[in-house]
Amino acid sequence: MSRSKVSLLPANPLLRHTVSRLLVAVPLLTLVGCGSGEEEGPCFSRQTPFTESFTGATLADGGVPQQEDCMALCEVKKSYGTIESCNVRVVPASDAGTGATVSVLDCRGFYETCSDGRKPEGLQEPRLDAHCSLGALFARMAWLEAASVPAFLRLARELKAHGAPEVLVRAARRSAGEEVRHTRAMTALARRHGASAPEVELAPFPTRSLEDMLVENAKEGCVRETFGAVVAGWQARAAEDARVREEFERIAEDELRHAELAWAVDAWAAELLTPEARQRVRDARREAFEELKHLLARQEPDATLVRQAGIPSRDAALQLLGGLEVLVA
Repeated sequence: MSRSKVSLLPANPLLRHTVSRLLVAVPLLTLVGCGSGEEEGPCFSRQTPFTESFTGATLADGGVPQQEDCMALCEVKKSYGTIESCNVRVVPASDAGTGATVSVLDCRGFYETCSDGRKPEGLQEPRLDAHCSLGALFARMAWLEAASVPAFLRLARELKAHGAPEVLVRAARRSAGEEVRHTRAMTALARRHGASAPEVELAPFPTRSLEDMLVENAKEGCVRETFGAVVAGWQARAAEDARVREEFERIAEDELRHAELAWAVDAWAAELLTPEARQRVRDARREAFEELKHLLARQEPDATLVRQAGIPSRDAALQLLGGLEVLVA
């Protein structure tokens, strides 16, 4: 069948207008130059690291935490990211010289970027092999783009099983193919900076209800993919590296279509749910938006990533996300 005879997903005018307006309204904090694309500045063994410390940490029963309790406590208390190591230390409770002590929990790890495709259920966290921040960034992007392929194929199967219009099923399959191209592009950029993309490890997908599918779509599609489309458009304008700009100019349009698919799935299924289920889906979407806002507020990307890869600074990311609130509300 020729492309002209295939029914394509209609454009979402409100989404496209909102994204276009944001990319014009939020000022670029870096100027696109004529750099060679070589990384400058310090190198890191992982994607941008973070450390969070919690004074007065205790166990659930009020007990004093030991080193063997460390990782489990960090997973509970962390604000974002992936925990790689931790430490429990004891410090004076005050300067009064009373001898009283308090436990401090130091949690160390790295955070992920937010423009990486549709993250599927059961995705196992990778170990990145990279020497510099740019290599780690693109390796993780490649890994998440690759993980999006089975996520979209699962969505296509579920849409068909639930009797969705064929245009939605085709759009999901097409999205999976586009994520294959994105994976290749990010893998090439990672290799350019001496990194390799880790293998995708997925737990088997369980059977789930229509509501469960829509909750994931609300979080990963209506929130994260929509924000990811904005970030990809931003990188296409802001990156000093000309090759990064070129790749993300192509990726940004694909990611915008993926966001359109998410919102189209949400609209189609709304009439199939009970009022209570529709409210749970809306609540999941709002919760995902607030979680993403909290994550962005707590992290400042490395200057090399902002400059060379066009990753939005914290302030710019929060402005871009804030502009999408009209869609999520």
